[in-house]
Amino acid sequence: MKNFNSGRVVNVGYYAAFMPEIIDRVWEVDDMAIITMLTEADRELGRLDMYSHYVNIEHYISMHLAKEATLSSRIEGTRTQIEEVFMDEAVIAFEKRNDWQEVQNYITAMKISMAQLQDLPFSSRLIRNGHAKILSGVRGSDKQPGEFRRSQNWIGGATLKDAVFVPPPHTEIAHLMSDLEHFANNEKYPIPELLKVAILHYQFETIHPFLDGNGRVGRMLIPLYLMSKGVLKQPVLYLSGFFEKHRSLYYDNLTRVRTHHDLAQWLKFFLVGIIETAKHGVKTFDSILRLQKEVDIKLSPLGSRAINARKVMDHLFRSPIVDAQQVAAITGKSNVSAYKLIADLEHLGILEEMTGGQRGRLYRFKEYLDLFN
Repeated sequence: MKNFNSGRVVNVGYYAAFMPEIIDRVWEVDDMAIITMLTEADRELGRLDMYSHYVNIEHYISMHLAKEATLSSRIEGTRTQIEEVFMDEAVIAFEKRNDWQEVQNYITAMKISMAQLQDLPFSSRLIRNGHAKILSGVRGSDKQPGEFRRSQNWIGGATLKDAVFVPPPHTEIAHLMSDLEHFANNEKYPIPELLKVAILHYQFETIHPFLDGNGRVGRMLIPLYLMSKGVLKQPVLYLSGFFEKHRSLYYDNLTRVRTHHDLAQWLKFFLVGIIETAKHGVKTFDSILRLQKEVDIKLSPLGSRAINARKVMDHLFRSPIVDAQQVAAITGKSNVSAYKLIADLEHLGILEEMTGGQRGRLYRFKEYLDLFN
């Protein structure tokens, strides 16, 4: 990017902090490699968005949001498996319940934020609302949920003096977040949306406006921004899987922008993430369509019982963990009939019992879960 300066280090009393430059300004893209990658990213993202019209998108969103929540939280040290997302808290091991709740909060925050986009622009208010939900009742709930920080934070190290990175002082947060919001919504300075969201993510993580939860919120903002601008009709692109897979590069490239003013490398990394994630999403869509056809063929020999079996399958494509009581509720049948239907689905290789116990049995749609693992 032409004439890019990421910011400067400023002395704040006994420590130094990084003060980023404002981003609501004219941008010039003069790197042909970036332009070429941008073209490919636009093309792959268009294919992914197109596929959302050919599958039951609510099924896909439910599963992919669960995957995004587990991976984004995993980057922060949380260890919840995707299948656990669909279980009740009561069956989660006590020592894992805090992690489970953090993932549930992420899912709820994303759903609330998507709904609020109907009435709110991409804004600090939207960001604070999402943050408040992410930290509700979990680790970090004592760190001003939904409010920009009023004190200094830092990344790495035991104190400010040995920190790996010190974001700007809290007195600058209001100004910097206002600049970020104006940049997100300013059409006076045109820049391709995929580059814009990459810059937004970098700037947000550099500002680090909250005392906790900045990583999760920053990654959540990517699909929200793309939806707010109509780049995506549905939330079908999540980059946390790519960032988690390349965690060291993710942090190194963010850091390099600040230390070497090398925004171009960050943009290339981000665009690779979009290209790879979009391609993987298309393959997942293809696999879902193929699996739906295979399951439908498997159900045919059940005769009249296939009607209720298809009702259960519709539920499983949204939430791939089920118990007998849920099957009874879905079909309107007795528990005895529900267990018989589950046995049919086990025999067909569709359901798999996952607890190994005699009571409180849970069953998973493993082949479907495997598409998202």
